[in-house]
Amino acid sequence: DFLPLKCDACGELFCKDHIRSDDHKCGSAYKKNVRVPVCPLCNAPIPIQKGEIPDVVVGAHMDKDCKYNPAQQKQRIFTNKCSKPGCKRKEMMKVVCEQCGGNFCIKHRHPLDHNCTGSSHPISKA
Repeated sequence: DFLPLKCDACGELFCKDHIRSDDHKCGSAYKKNVRVPVCPLCNAPIPIQKGEIPDVVVGAHMDKDCKYNPAQQKQRIFTNKCSKPGCKRKEMMKVVCEQCGGNFCIKHRHPLDHNCTGSSHPISKA
């Protein structure tokens, strides 16, 4: 069965054994051999014009247009350290004591749990 297949580069007809551009020595294979370089920092595709060197274009992108922010990679979620001496826990959100104004973890958030030195005294241990 000879099913003619059309080469999408040169437009010629070939059998299944010769449809690949390497198999029929296609002179128009360069039209389909298109690769788009990607920035190694922000993973954005970088368009290049014919005849340009991809390394030079990607380098220029990294110098001018790159949206990569190294500080964003190192952002921490748990930044609110507990003020109770000896506690090393950190929380995502501040838990501020209304009496002393200190920032505490969930475990030490109640005035009795962090030996509060604020102006008013807690009413009960509940």
